[in-house]
Amino acid sequence: MTMYEHATERVARAAGPEAVPGTDGWEQGAGPEAWEPRAERIVSWLAAREEAERGLLEALGRPPSQRDDTVARMAEALRAAAQGLALPAVAVAAGVPERMLRDWLAQDPAFAGALRAAGALAAGHGLTAAEEATPARLRVVLDAVGRGAAWPVAAALAGIPVRRFNRLRRGTPGVEALLEAAQRLRARTARERTGRGARGVPTGEGAAAGEGRYRLVRLDDPLLSPTEDG
Repeated sequence: MTMYEHATERVARAAGPEAVPGTDGWEQGAGPEAWEPRAERIVSWLAAREEAERGLLEALGRPPSQRDDTVARMAEALRAAAQGLALPAVAVAAGVPERMLRDWLAQDPAFAGALRAAGALAAGHGLTAAEEATPARLRVVLDAVGRGAAWPVAAALAGIPVRRFNRLRRGTPGVEALLEAAQRLRARTARERTGRGARGVPTGEGAAAGEGRYRLVRLDDPLLSPTEDG
């Protein structure tokens, strides 16, 4: 066991039995019902990443600027590219439309060079050739499903052939449980948006209740933050 693995296991055990593989029923061979609690935790964690990032900035005494948001999404894009994902999946991982990602590549030479380097790193480690399911690709599937995509579309975006992914979800209880958790999260999110207008802005009677959900950002860099209609 490496130093990292030893430290990870020690931290997990300190967190309690539910955090340790093999102690809460999600070990290899466990059925969907055993996977459900862990699937809920994983999907909730994935959905909370942006909120956590904003919280870190607000803890420093300022709302996130549009530059902060863009650079954070660029960093997610680089991470995804380094894990062997193609551009459509990279866009999903970064939480932006593919068109916007291409705008960044055209307008920001530093980002374009970094993305090429990340792709070269993935290629050098053999991560780009295979169409197999990897944690990075599964994460893209769950992100896309959570944002409203049907699972076949999500699988295609992630670079996994639909038939292969269908076999995987039917034969792997953990994957099926994660998909179901992402779909439940999507349904909950849709219910929470009831009474709110496009772009998540509260309208009508829901305005007071939704006031705390505004996302405040400063517009400070048109180059790093292309407009939606660009």
